[in-house]
Amino acid sequence: MSMTQQATPAVDTPPAPGQKQSDGRTRQRPLALRLLARPEVGVFLGAVAVLVFFLFTAPPVRDGSSMANILYQSSTIGIMALPVALLMIGGEFDLSAGVAVITSALTASMLSYQLTLNVWVGVIVALIVSLAIGAFNGWLLVKTGLPSFLVTLGTFLILQGVNLAVTKLVTENVATDDISDMDGFTQAQKLFASTFEVGGVNVKITVVWWLVFAALATWVLLRTKYGNWIFAVGGNKHSARAVGVPVTFTKISLFMLVGFGAWFVGMHQLFSFNTVQSGEGVGQELIYIAAAVIGGCLLTGGYGSAIGPVFGAFMFGMVQQGIVYAGWNPDWFKAFLGVMLLGAVLINLWVQRTATRR
Repeated sequence: MSMTQQATPAVDTPPAPGQKQSDGRTRQRPLALRLLARPEVGVFLGAVAVLVFFLFTAPPVRDGSSMANILYQSSTIGIMALPVALLMIGGEFDLSAGVAVITSALTASMLSYQLTLNVWVGVIVALIVSLAIGAFNGWLLVKTGLPSFLVTLGTFLILQGVNLAVTKLVTENVATDDISDMDGFTQAQKLFASTFEVGGVNVKITVVWWLVFAALATWVLLRTKYGNWIFAVGGNKHSARAVGVPVTFTKISLFMLVGFGAWFVGMHQLFSFNTVQSGEGVGQELIYIAAAVIGGCLLTGGYGSAIGPVFGAFMFGMVQQGIVYAGWNPDWFKAFLGVMLLGAVLINLWVQRTATRR
């Protein structure tokens, strides 16, 4: 018997007609797992559950005017949650977003009133100031390499102090003066704080702006080169820079988008109430961040959507108003907020692990 064996050549058998070869690596995952991989699916189901819960426990929610009020509360959170979510997808977050809203409103109000100018002058200057604050945050972060937590915490404290000190210095009070009788107020109010009727129910214009901004943000994320840049810098900024992504521009522009959101919400508050309390806004930044996290955005960056924070903001508005309509103690809102946040984090973790499992 020979000490060696002759190798038999392997014969590749072609697949039968209608059959597809699969080696496991290219196997398509089930539809359920592919849906779970979407960051907004979990919060959508959660929003539906919260809505159904309050429809049964709080009958006033079923009324059209109550739902319009819920949507209004959601929109004031959601407009800011959208740029905050984009920033988080880009790997950063902004602790100064809440007080920046008040800074913008104070700037427009005091500039217009104290200098007796048309309110549109104050609105435009407030926009420049808000964008400048965002640009400063982004520039300082990029140039120093400091975490966004430290950079924006510093900005938060600066703005909080400036809001109070400058308002007292200029108006000798903690609030600005009423600007409702000034030139341009009526036109600006129509843009930022008007109400229109739908089926006999009054709806705030912010609900429309909220949905428009959400559609625009979704298009930017999914259909533009800039959206790819956001995901790239959030995933790994060094790898993104290596393939030609303008990391510095992307980071700074994302902070400026947060500044734009702060300006818009600030203008809404100013033209809704005609005056601004300088001490407000503290703590709102956590609400915006929580709405984005509940909406599927990760604090580590590189993952999320613009639709998810829409449902996250709706959950906030639903719970905030649903507790009142149910006749419960409104102090429970914070407890519900904590439960929603922890639940969203755990669901997102489970979804990620499930969606990436072969």
